[in-house]
Amino acid sequence: MVIKAVIIEDEAAGLQNLQTLLAENCRHIEVIGTAGSIKDAYRLMSNPNFKPDVAFLDISLPDGLIFQLLQKLRPLEFDIIFVTAYEDHAIKACEYSSIGYVMKPIDPDELVEAVERLKSKTTREADKRLDIFQNYINNPNAFTKMSISALDGIYFINIKDIVRFEAEDNYTHIFINTGERITASKTIKAYEDMLEPFNFYRVHKRHVINLNFMRKFVKGDGGYLIMDDEIKIEVSRRRRPAFMERMKKLQGGF
Repeated sequence: MVIKAVIIEDEAAGLQNLQTLLAENCRHIEVIGTAGSIKDAYRLMSNPNFKPDVAFLDISLPDGLIFQLLQKLRPLEFDIIFVTAYEDHAIKACEYSSIGYVMKPIDPDELVEAVERLKSKTTREADKRLDIFQNYINNPNAFTKMSISALDGIYFINIKDIVRFEAEDNYTHIFINTGERITASKTIKAYEDMLEPFNFYRVHKRHVINLNFMRKFVKGDGGYLIMDDEIKIEVSRRRRPAFMERMKKLQGGF
């Protein structure tokens, strides 16, 4: 299936490089238009006959940030992959919102991975994901919701409602306090890094838990946790000392 793409990039060399990498590594991508500014991009993309499936977007353009363009184009009928040199803050926002990104200079393998994660139009929900992205960018300390790109669609979940994560190969099962289970094609390490500021903790190579749903820690050989949903979670021997220190800080010791 051919995926129609637009590239918004103000640097000629960067534009040419991305086009070359797409032609060499993602042959099902057809670039149907390019622009180098918000003004030119809006002129191109506001045409009702111009219908890309995905937009590769530089964040910072000569006449402003790309978000100005995206607001004008809402509701969004295309997916987004940011192509950016921005570090940390913007990348975390992409992770929380399940918006694709590749870092400059572009690694071909990362580009292929970002393209492979593109969802069909029926599950895209780009507007909701953009809202989550901008909420995090504008006020990360008040951030409460994240997007999970699962095998069967995109879920928008309150972080406080996530009970735990369980790894299975390169997939992660996410358990919600409603009893629902979501399976995502993202490693548990990615969720560990994202959610550490929100009172989540990795107690085992296969398990990251929300400490707010921990009912009891059972001491003994190895030690294990009992969660509010009655599930027993092993605390690995290697991680146990650090986990105990974390518990002392949270609860003043057992």
